[in-house]
Amino acid sequence: MPDTFDSLPIDAVLDASGLNCPEPVMMLHQHVRDLGAGGLLKVIATDPSTQRDIPKFCNFLDHELLGQRESAGTYLYWIRKKA
Repeated sequence: MPDTFDSLPIDAVLDASGLNCPEPVMMLHQHVRDLGAGGLLKVIATDPSTQRDIPKFCNFLDHELLGQRESAGTYLYWIRKKA
């Protein structure tokens, strides 16, 4: 994924590092709920299952997964809340 995601204006960050399924997605649900329509959330996670769970979460609730990246066991996601 291009580094342009690192320069996007982020409205909120969810650091779910060290948490295991289902906690990251449960926290994601609450953070997205608190975000304004069209807001951008960056998620930081260390649980590999988020690679499956977060895209499914976004698809199911019609949020846009703008990008995802993995580096040294850390998973990053950029999620745009549906308008």
